[in-house]
This record gives sequence, structure tokens and C-alpha cells, in this order.
Amino acid sequence: MNQDKMDIKTPEYVSLQFQLSGLGSRAAAFLIDQLILWAVNAVIIIILVIIMNNETFLPIFFAENTIPIAFTIIALFIINWGYFFAFEFFSGGRTIGKKILGIRVIQENGHSITLLSSFIRNLMRIIDSLPTAYLLGIIMVFFHSKHKRLGDLVAGTIVVHERKEKRKKKLSPIEKEIENRGLSKNELSIDEWAIKSFSMKDWKLISTYVSRFQQLPESERNPLTKQISGILLTKIGLGVEEMDDGELENILLVLYLNLRDEWEFEI
Repeated sequence: MNQDKMDIKTPEYVSLQFQLSGLGSRAAAFLIDQLILWAVNAVIIIILVIIMNNETFLPIFFAENTIPIAFTIIALFIINWGYFFAFEFFSGGRTIGKKILGIRVIQENGHSITLLSSFIRNLMRIIDSLPTAYLLGIIMVFFHSKHKRLGDLVAGTIVVHERKEKRKKKLSPIEKEIENRGLSKNELSIDEWAIKSFSMKDWKLISTYVSRFQQLPESERNPLTKQISGILLTKIGLGVEEMDDGELENILLVLYLNLRDEWEFEI
């Protein structure tokens, strides 16, 4: 089952192929995440026990022993539910366990998981965990053709293996150009929110620009650089009027490196 593959045609009419993550890799990732959460929960409970057994730690408004217990229960719920919700949205569909196992959550249309999808998907964990030890979720993932649990069905998501770039023995011409310019993806600080503002259409635009970059004469490349910069760089809050053609080229090449990690995959 782990070798199942799924073809997706995005709204931009781009065909992508993903390798679906099966029960084994998903269970292993979940176990890693649970070990992390158990460790955090243990620390919180130990702190609670210390506070409850030492009155010097108790502030006046904690005079009733039920208050710190109530705060702890609320904190544990937020941490144990919010961990999956926050990591899957802010880290590109990857919790720590998923990142270690090389899998991620995406939408069925091939795009990154949205805030609403992440919320719904993880809210449904309450049902997927029934009657105990995620039995319902395990059964669903094992028998469903796309290895979906109930949360995936409701949120419209799938879990896939990361699609990594091929390691090439030789750099491509554009990679050599980027290397010769001394550029790296770290030259441009782009947070997860900004990355999510770029669509597949934006990726196709900048990848086409980069593929033709070295073939275009300067007289054609400069106006094209300004045009594409005006479309893309405003999404990350950069003004293009104050920059010369060389600076804009460098920023677009660095932006390409950052977006490539999000959009250019290979099974």
C-alpha cells in the first residue's frame, strides 16, 4: 500500500504525482510526535506536583487547589491538540514526526494545507481516536484507497511522501550562475505566511523566467525582470523602484530557490 501513487491536476492545470503515505509511516510519525508530547506533558505534571506540594509556590489566587489543576488540564489540552494544528499549518504540513519520516499533509488539489483544513483535520482527531488508541483512524487509513482517516476525508487532505530533488553530480547552468553570483536561499528572509501567498501560477512564472534567464539578451531580460519583479516581489513587501536590474535579478533568483523547495518535487 505504501507504494500507491496519486495523480493530481491542480487548478492551474499542472499535473503532479504524489506517493501516498501508508499506515506504517504515518503510525511511526505519530508515535514520534506522541513521545514528544508525553515528555512535555510529564514536565507540566511534575511542575504541577511541585506547586501543589509547596505552598510557597502558590500565589494568592491559587489558594484553592482546584485552580492550578484546572489550568493544567486546559494547558495540556491546548498543547496536545494545538501541537498538530500549529505544526501542520505553519511548517508546511509537517509535524516533527512527519518531518523525520519524510511525509507531509497537503490538500487534495496539491496545494499546501490551509488554516481551515488544518483546523478541521485535527479537530476530527477526537473521533479518529475512538474507541481507543486511534483504532478508528487506523482502520480507515488501512482500508481507504488513499489512506485517509476521517479527518482527511472531512478536511479534503492527503498525506504524502516528501518529493525530493534529484541529487545531480553536475550543477545545471542556472545553478552555476546562482553559485557564481554567491547567492543562496538564506539571502532572502521569507516566513511561512509569505511562502503560502505564492501560488502554482507564480511558481510557473518564476521557473519559466529562470529557465530562459541565460538565453535572453540583456535588452530583453531587463524589462522582463522588472515586470516579473513587480508581480512577485510585492507579495513579500519589497519595493522594486529603488533597485537596479542586477539587484532585481539576484532577488528573483533567490526567490526561485525558496519557492523550489515548496513547488518543485520529484518522487
